[in-house]
Amino acid sequence: MWYMVQKAALLLALVSVSACSLPRGGPIASEIVGENTVPEDIQVTEVTRQNIAQIATWPKTGWHGHYHWFSRAQGPSSRVIQTGDLVTLTVWDNQENSLLLGPADRSVPLRPVEVTEAGTVFVPYVNDIMVKGLTPYQAREKIQQQMTPIAPSAQVQIDVVSGPANSVNVVTGVATPKQLPLTDRNVSILSVLAQTGGVNEAIQNPLVRLQRQGKSYEIPLDSLLKDPAKNVIVRGGDNIIVEEDERYFIGVGSTQKEELVYFHQENISAVEAVSLLGGLNDARANPQGVFILRQYAQDHVRVDGTGPNSSHVIFQFDLTKADHLFGAKKFQVFPGDIVVASESAVKPAQAVIALVGSLFAITNVFN
Repeated sequence: MWYMVQKAALLLALVSVSACSLPRGGPIASEIVGENTVPEDIQVTEVTRQNIAQIATWPKTGWHGHYHWFSRAQGPSSRVIQTGDLVTLTVWDNQENSLLLGPADRSVPLRPVEVTEAGTVFVPYVNDIMVKGLTPYQAREKIQQQMTPIAPSAQVQIDVVSGPANSVNVVTGVATPKQLPLTDRNVSILSVLAQTGGVNEAIQNPLVRLQRQGKSYEIPLDSLLKDPAKNVIVRGGDNIIVEEDERYFIGVGSTQKEELVYFHQENISAVEAVSLLGGLNDARANPQGVFILRQYAQDHVRVDGTGPNSSHVIFQFDLTKADHLFGAKKFQVFPGDIVVASESAVKPAQAVIALVGSLFAITNVFN
């Protein structure tokens, strides 16, 4: 009898130690959103098919995300003259007593003149003529018209070399960074990248950033290549920077991988995020408890439903329910989010039961 008691005590001790030492890939769901576990300043929101449209209107976090504000609409077929452009006029005249040409000349090129801050160019015998904002064709017509009183039969040819205000600066991330003069008003951003040798192949997850009039807009190169509507028309003075996309989310818990995941495209859904982490671990994960933790700026907090009612939000998904799956498919993960796959509370218990059975089997061998 004493031997059986000792054996039972030893078995109980082994089971207790084994249960405590079983490996865990993350917290169980009740440890994250159970009763008395969520502080009052943290909002918990179940994401479903019914409320995903409202959540999608909440403020974005982690990046600008507004590159698509630019229009892809075509501009005029010719560029507009701007301050700093170099204008060269060639005057043709068949009059023998022309003021501008010598007796044997039929044409004369005037020296290049830079468009002034006021937007004018100087023309001999005519004075300053406003050309800023005109196409080269319109400027030629205007100059020829104002020359008519002094040279009725003269014809004007105009050549314009783009200055800084009619050029774009490709700063980095391409084979040949340089200032690129715009040849017309319909030069697209992909055309600019092609003319500078294309994106440097050493850059992983390239992000294209466009700076214009004090604002910065960005888009992953992959999204730019796939969507023609985002191949925007560049404007004089634009700066283009290509760099590695530093946006990422963090995956922890009972997924196949626990790691920092960089964005490879403009948008990543909650379902795609779990997939990028290798999916849920079949041996440990609880598909009813997948969470995304996000922190909003304090000025994003709302009381009218147009935003979160707290700056810290836990989005909750039950991937065993169709409503939650449809919601997860449309839910956009933002940079800096933490994706947590909770641990199943049942499977460790099953492991303990299996261990107990094994221990009884072992003791029977020695009996």
